[in-house]
Amino acid sequence: MNDKEKQEISLIGRLLSMEVLLCLMGVASLVSGIITGEVMQLFWGGMIIVGSIVLHFVRKRDWKKHWEEQEAMRLRYEERLKAEKERNDAGKQ
Repeated sequence: MNDKEKQEISLIGRLLSMEVLLCLMGVASLVSGIITGEVMQLFWGGMIIVGSIVLHFVRKRDWKKHWEEQEAMRLRYEERLKAEKERNDAGKQ
């Protein structure tokens, strides 16, 4: 399988991803709501589109890096608390 075939498969996979299908469902609901004039279809169409956009950004984020940063922040905080406690204990003696 050459690179061009892999790119085509990747493109087809992205086009048929859950995010795209959700967004298309939202657009279909919006269009249907505009045609029929039903407010609930407009509401759900908007909610589906917003949800699919949020899903895109959540999946795009590098969560491993995020949790590593959170762990490093927690360790720095604990070290600072320990140093302050040692300083307070030394000052009391």
